[in-house]
Amino acid sequence: MPLATGAKAPDFTLKTKAPEGLKDVKLSDNFGKKQTVLLFFPLAYTSVCTQEMCDQSSGLGDYEKLNASVLAISVDSPFAQEAWAKANQIKLTLLSDLNKTVTKAYDVLFPMLAGVGDTAARAAFVIGRDGAIKYAEQTPTPKDLPNFAAIKAALAQG
Repeated sequence: MPLATGAKAPDFTLKTKAPEGLKDVKLSDNFGKKQTVLLFFPLAYTSVCTQEMCDQSSGLGDYEKLNASVLAISVDSPFAQEAWAKANQIKLTLLSDLNKTVTKAYDVLFPMLAGVGDTAARAAFVIGRDGAIKYAEQTPTPKDLPNFAAIKAALAQG
């Protein structure tokens, strides 16, 4: 069960692989400036995750119009995420939660996905400029996608 709306979003700093090397991304850097969409996904190089991230990459302009940044989080290494993003033209900022600390903090750990190990569940959060959770959803199964219309509606409320 993901964290509830109204709760303070747990802050974090995770690594992303940028062209210049590994870079830290801190959630609270957006506080007071813009809303943040957190998209947790199980694993890079899987069909549903690839489709979700490609679809959201092509719609990044919609989020920018709503003054929101999108951060996608998985338990993959930043190097695997970078290769996957390049191969699939994924433009979202991908964050590595290799130690699963953020996945656990948001209570969206999916145990033993396909028998290979614990991953992030497929989940979405909208974090307001004030750092509070405005929308929270964990999908029933890893094959189900979040309700992106509801996410954008929460963003539109400011």
